[in-house]
Amino acid sequence: MRIIVLPGDGIGPEISAATLAVLGAADRLFRLGLSFDYDEVGFSSLEKYGTTLRDETLARARTYDGILLGPQSHMDYPPREQGGRNVSAGFRVGLDLYANVRPARSRAFLGRGARNMDLVIMREATEGFYPDRNMFKGVGEFMPTPDVALSVRKVTSHACERIARAAFALAMRRRRHVTAVHKANNFIITDGLFLEQVRKVHAEFPEVTLDEVLVDAMAAHLVRDPSRYDVIVSTNFYSDILSDLASELSGSLGLAGSINANAEQGLVCAQAQHGSAPDIQGEDIANPTSLILSAAMMLGWLGEHRALPTLVAAGRAIDTAVDRVLADPASRTRDLGGTLGTRAFGERVAEALTAGA
Repeated sequence: MRIIVLPGDGIGPEISAATLAVLGAADRLFRLGLSFDYDEVGFSSLEKYGTTLRDETLARARTYDGILLGPQSHMDYPPREQGGRNVSAGFRVGLDLYANVRPARSRAFLGRGARNMDLVIMREATEGFYPDRNMFKGVGEFMPTPDVALSVRKVTSHACERIARAAFALAMRRRRHVTAVHKANNFIITDGLFLEQVRKVHAEFPEVTLDEVLVDAMAAHLVRDPSRYDVIVSTNFYSDILSDLASELSGSLGLAGSINANAEQGLVCAQAQHGSAPDIQGEDIANPTSLILSAAMMLGWLGEHRALPTLVAAGRAIDTAVDRVLADPASRTRDLGGTLGTRAFGERVAEALTAGA
C-alpha cells in the first residue's frame, strides 16, 4: 500500500511527521504493508521548481494508493503567473477529487462544543464559487473596470449528481437522512439545478429521508441543534463554510478530519481541514489531530473500496486511540488545555493504538 506524503507549508511538516508516527504504529500492528514516498508542494516547491504545484507531482500522486497532503499557505503565495498555484484546488480539480468528506462529532469528555453531534458534510469540491476551478481557460474572477469586480459561479448537473449520489450512499450506511443545503430562493438557476439533481438521485434511495434547507437557516440550525443532522450535502462554497462551523461546534477545528475522494477512479487524499498556521511554525505546539484523523479516514476509505477489512479496522483503531488520548486532559495539546507538543501527541496516539490492540 503506497502512500505519497506532501508535507506542505507552515506546520505541515510537523503534523505530517506526527501523523506518520501513528501510521507507522498502525502498519506494524495490522501488518498493512504501508510504504511512504515524499514530494514537495507549496513554498519548498516554489523555491526549487518555480511553482507551488508541478504537473509532474499531480501525475505522480495519481499512481499512489493514497495521498497525505499537508496544509498550505495559499494566501501568502505569489500570483499564479509567478508560480503561486492553489495546491488544494490543483489536487481536487487535477485528480477530480470531487467528494470532500468532512465529519464532525462531539466528544463529551472534552467538556466543550455541542452535545450528541455526529454528522458528515459531503462537499462538492471541483466547481462552484471558486474562481480558480470553474473555467476551462483563465479564472472566473475579473474586473471589467477599475471599480467593478465580478466572479462567475459554475454549477453542473454532472457534479451535482455525483456528489448527491455519494451523500445518499453514505446515508444508507448511517442514519438514512440527507439534508440538502441551498439558496435557491435567490440563486434560482444554479441552486435550482443542484436541487433538481439531488431530488433525482433521491428517487433511487427511497429509504433515505431528504430535507432541503436554506444555507442561512442551516447555519442557525447547526448552532441550535446539530444532533438532528446526519449527512449534509451542498455545493462547494456553502459546504466549506458550514463544515468549519460544524467542526468548531464539535469542539475544535483542530479535531476535524477530512478526505478528498473519487470512488470511480479509486483515488483518495487525506487533508486536515485547518490551515498552515505559519505563526506557530517550528514551535512543536500545533495540534496534529485533524491530519491524524484524516489519515485514519483514508485507510478506512481504501479498506471499504478495496474490500480490505484490515485497513478498515486500522482506521477505526486510530480513531479510538485519538479519543483515548484526548480523554486525558494531561495528554492534550496546548490549544485544548493540555501541555503536549506536536511530536509528543503523535507518539502518545501511537502508544495508545498499540496498547489498545
